[in-house]
Amino acid sequence: MPLSGPLHFQSSGFDHRGADGDGVRADGSYLDREFGAYVVPVVLGHHRISGREDDMLVTTLGSCVAACINDPVARVGGMNHFLLPGSPSGGEGYGVATRYGSVAMERLINDLLERGARRERMEVKLFGAARVIDTSLDVGAANAAFAVDYVRREGLALAVRDLGGDKGRRIHFFPATGRAFRRLLRPEAERETVHQEMDYLQALRRTPVEGEMELFEQR
Repeated sequence: MPLSGPLHFQSSGFDHRGADGDGVRADGSYLDREFGAYVVPVVLGHHRISGREDDMLVTTLGSCVAACINDPVARVGGMNHFLLPGSPSGGEGYGVATRYGSVAMERLINDLLERGARRERMEVKLFGAARVIDTSLDVGAANAAFAVDYVRREGLALAVRDLGGDKGRRIHFFPATGRAFRRLLRPEAERETVHQEMDYLQALRRTPVEGEMELFEQR
């Protein structure tokens, strides 16, 4: 799938560690000499935001999705990393499946609003959703469909859509500027990513969703 949108660059190859530096900050982020920035990992089920020029949010994706959102005026951005536990195309699991994705998006956007971002200025880049998990359901396609539909329903600007395919990805995102880089995973890194996603998916399917969904703060 061809890439589109500003400030996005495609690169091949993959360094699983991603860093060749020895600088480690108190928060655990570490210097990546290739990019000249500090790697801030974004693990599955979580999100991170930052406005630091020298921060680079990094994650690896198989069938799950990462939404990278930036406000170029406020110069703040963030990344989430989520995986739906079922198909968002309808049926018994529709509400539960989409609820996980909605909460992941809402938490990220709410935190950006708290840092001075405005929804009308937000630019969204979507990555991931590859078909790498061997199940009867195309988990990647289900996640991609949800993510694109969510962005459109909320009226957000979709700057980049790099979804699908059959290869895992590593995403590097500079939250202050909105620059994003995508690299394809090597086989050994992809296997590790898929294993983590399968464990997470099984845990989600065993755990009921409780509590009320968060609402966007009005700013």
